[in-house]
Amino acid sequence: MALFKSAAVISGLTLVSRISGLARDTLIARTFGAGPITDAFWVAFRIPNLLRRLFAEGAFSQAFVPILGASRQKHGDEGIRPLLDRVALLLTAVLTLLVIVGIVAAPWVVTLIASGLRDHSRGEEFAAAVSMTRFMFPYILFMSLAAFATGVLNTWRRFAIPAFTPVLLNLSMIASCLWISPRLGLPIFGLAIGVMIGGVLQLAVQWAELAHIGLTPRLLKTRLAQAWSDPTVKRIIRQMGPATLGVSVAQVSLLINTNIATWLKPGSVTWLSLADRLMEFPTALLGVELGTVLLPSLAKHHSDANPGEYSALLDWGLRLACLLSLPAAVALWLLALPMVSTLYQYGKFSINDALQTRDALLGYSVGLFGIILVKILAPGFYARQMLKTPVKVAFVTVLVTQAFAWTLMWRIGHAGLTLATSIGATFNAAMLFALLVRRKLYAPQPGWGLFFARLVVALGV
Repeated sequence: MALFKSAAVISGLTLVSRISGLARDTLIARTFGAGPITDAFWVAFRIPNLLRRLFAEGAFSQAFVPILGASRQKHGDEGIRPLLDRVALLLTAVLTLLVIVGIVAAPWVVTLIASGLRDHSRGEEFAAAVSMTRFMFPYILFMSLAAFATGVLNTWRRFAIPAFTPVLLNLSMIASCLWISPRLGLPIFGLAIGVMIGGVLQLAVQWAELAHIGLTPRLLKTRLAQAWSDPTVKRIIRQMGPATLGVSVAQVSLLINTNIATWLKPGSVTWLSLADRLMEFPTALLGVELGTVLLPSLAKHHSDANPGEYSALLDWGLRLACLLSLPAAVALWLLALPMVSTLYQYGKFSINDALQTRDALLGYSVGLFGIILVKILAPGFYARQMLKTPVKVAFVTVLVTQAFAWTLMWRIGHAGLTLATSIGATFNAAMLFALLVRRKLYAPQPGWGLFFARLVVALGV
């Protein structure tokens, strides 16, 4: 019941975040439409976002949270203060270096993720994407430190603030679109300014919450040499290796799909981005937040050597995921065009843009169930610090996804990319589930047959 309340709090605050995110995207679509310059912004924004998912919310959190929970169990709250100081200092140093490299190498980074923009007829888009990429690259530093704070706060069962802070990014971008963009020679650049303001605000709010519980890292009182030599920090780094591979292979499909989309019709990147936002609404509300709540508790049950509770907790998460995600998938399928038209079709966003975004959303709806299940099943391995298995599964998933992407894109264009992503996610979830059962890490509890029968009837209605 405590976990359900935590999940409800997080989902409620995430709902606020996603609603503000939809308001943000509606305003962007209405103001800028779906064209070459808008594509340039989404390309530039995708780069720090991809790195954030790769290093911050992805690999770092998966390696850091289970080890932090075990260390707290062993050493107590005061005993792990040096660990927090050293991890935060090392994270700051590495990410600062990455930001500097990214700013210098921005033209090559944009070429890697959106090679279609290098066409001689799209020089203005390429230059805009490079400029916005350089400006937004420090966002990854802010969000990585925010991810550190999130991991600590979630371990201390303080879920509300981390779930709320994405609202600040959305509000910053909305404000920038309304009041900064009209004053710029290139109005779309106002969105990049909003991203940076939002990143600073997210970090500041979570850092303040760390200060409230007395866990603010003492960066100035810690030496980098101490951080490198700390055995627990080394263990986190070792765990981040396979975790990074696991998350990166999952992000490779997104990277390839974005690159492919830049070679399709102008506006394709925007259509995919807006459909992705609608798909992420239930994904974040259900999958990410359930995974966030489950991971610390699963890690604790593993540390306590309590396999029965471990399996029962996974079973609870899977049932709740089924109960909530399948109706959401049906709703996305049935209401795709009404939702897209209601949210986006204003101002410069035409009926053709709405139809193209609808097609991309239909492709995503097929795999929503699989995408959410992965968020529940993967923590079953992460909590036991068994990161190699999800990595191997994710690698095969990329191969499956891209095989379908290259096949389907010739038939249905950009919608083929989203359908391929859905097929890959379903394959990923099926493989993780089978391996958890085969290794006897999870045993389905009684009653699944009746549960599914009731669910099918409800979905039919």
